Amino acid sequence: MNSLGFDKSEAETRVVVAMSGGVDSSVVASLLHEQGYDVVGITLQLYDHGAAIEKKGACCAGQDIYDAKRVAEERGFPHYVLDYEDAFRQSVIDDFADSYLRGETPIPCVRCNQTVKFRDLMKMAHDLGGDCLATGHYIQRIVNADTGISELRRAIDPLKDQSYFLFATTQEQLDFLRFPLGGWTKDRTRQEAERLGLVNADKPDSQDICFVPNGDYADVVRKIRPEADKIGNIVHIDGRIVGSHNGIVNYTVGQRKGLGIGGGISDDNEPLYVVGLRARDNQVVVGPKRALARDIVIINNCNWLNAGEGPVQVKLRSVSRPYAAFLEQRGDGTARIILDQPQYGISPGQAAVCYQGDRVIGGGWIVSTDLSEGHLKNDAA
Repeated sequence: MNSLGFDKSEAETRVVVAMSGGVDSSVVASLLHEQGYDVVGITLQLYDHGAAIEKKGACCAGQDIYDAKRVAEERGFPHYVLDYEDAFRQSVIDDFADSYLRGETPIPCVRCNQTVKFRDLMKMAHDLGGDCLATGHYIQRIVNADTGISELRRAIDPLKDQSYFLFATTQEQLDFLRFPLGGWTKDRTRQEAERLGLVNADKPDSQDICFVPNGDYADVVRKIRPEADKIGNIVHIDGRIVGSHNGIVNYTVGQRKGLGIGGGISDDNEPLYVVGLRARDNQVVVGPKRALARDIVIINNCNWLNAGEGPVQVKLRSVSRPYAAFLEQRGDGTARIILDQPQYGISPGQAAVCYQGDRVIGGGWIVSTDLSEGHLKNDAA
């Protein structure tokens, strides 16, 4: 049994590696090649960066492709570039813009993994005769010794763990995937890149969504959907109009700064937060922080790697810590998550990812939230 779990030699095991041009996937491909595996690198050209942000010469996508190609050439394994721009625009960029117009806060990285990367790239890996598809994600795939079932688990390095973004991975996909860096820290990856002499060993990690390099999400949405600038009212939860906005895409649930509302709205002058976005009425709803409290989360389009219900820990955004909760699955493909304690700023469009210990059991997309009657009474008291 080789290190990737196949009962044959490394030379007889074809590994298709998804190469983004970054240091992580470059280390994965180079190490597997060094270990004697039959490595084939694939890089997806997902967008014309200049067109995405309407800035001539801005072509980080091109640089990433070049870096991946250089690594493959220097290490001596084949590398292919596949044009998936149309699929990426339809599945990820358009969905990103439309989600903002619906008053949601989207996570395009999950959509990309769910569609273009794991669905389309996995098909290509099969077509190339791959035994598996390897990526540079920081997450662990562990085969349960008792059941023989592949499980998805958090990475060893909590600062790099990407399990939140991979909750939509299906069991079939997980059986085919390999994540060689899940048991590593980023420091070790950098050390290996230096040892291997990779041209991108010092390349910094990407901090932004790939097609929003300057962090201005609303600007990208406006370019794709010009109607995003539609002016509307900012409404207090008590029904008063307290201001105006120039597009709900500029706001997200839980936001406090940048509301453009003067003082004196509340008797005690307490700060106001965005507590909801009414896309149909083009309204931004504001209120005090306590109005953000929610302990019931409804999710849809769920993906489960473990069909069980019961106590879980749930992450409600990528940067949050897991919260204790109870999971109730429904027959219509939705689920209800009941938090032990109310949380603040839970936004539709984000993902709720459930864990049992380090194991990812699945999750879904947040469509609505509520505050249970018991906590309403406690809040009123």
